[in-house]
Amino acid sequence: MSMNGAAAQLEIMQKSGSKNKSVKSRAVQEEIVFNQWATFKVNNELFAIDVMQVKEVLRYSEIPPVPGSSSYIRGIINLRGNVVTVIDPRLLFSLEPREIDDDTRIIVVEYNEQEVVGMVVDSVDEVVNIPQNDIERAPSVATEDSERRFVQGVSYYEGNLIILLDLAKMLDSITPIIEESH
Repeated sequence: MSMNGAAAQLEIMQKSGSKNKSVKSRAVQEEIVFNQWATFKVNNELFAIDVMQVKEVLRYSEIPPVPGSSSYIRGIINLRGNVVTVIDPRLLFSLEPREIDDDTRIIVVEYNEQEVVGMVVDSVDEVVNIPQNDIERAPSVATEDSERRFVQGVSYYEGNLIILLDLAKMLDSITPIIEESH
C-alpha cells in the first residue's frame, strides 16, 4: 500500500469514526425519559398520579364526616397525630357513589410540600414506568366542568388506557374547601 493509499484509508477511517461518534451522541441526546406513576381505579377507569406525590396507601376505615362540607369531602382522619382531609374523586368527577369493599383504599398524597390529603379509590393497582414521549394530551371531548380539567394526559400501558391526573390542579380547585374542613 502506498503512502497516499494509507493516508486515504486513514482519512476514511477517521471520518467513519466521527460518524459513529455523532450517531452515539445523537443516541444519548434521544435518551428516553421515564416517569413513574401510581395507578388506581375509580369507576372501573384506570387513573394514575406521579408516584413521588404518594406518601402512603391505607386500608379504608370509617371516616368521620365534616358537617357542612362539600359532598366530595368524605371527612377527616387522624394520621399519626396529623389531621388529613379525605376526598372522594368519584364524587368530585360526578360519578355514582360505590359501596366500600375490601379493595377500597385511601391514597395519602403530599400536595405543595406541606399539605397532605387522602383520596378514596376503588383499588390500587401498581407503579408503572411510562416513557414521557408516550404521554398524549387529553382528548377534548370532556367539558370543562368534568374531570378533564384535572387530566395531565393519557397513555397506554400493557394495552390499558391510563388517565394521568394533574394532582396540583385537582387539589388547587378544592383547597379553600379543604382548609375550611380542618
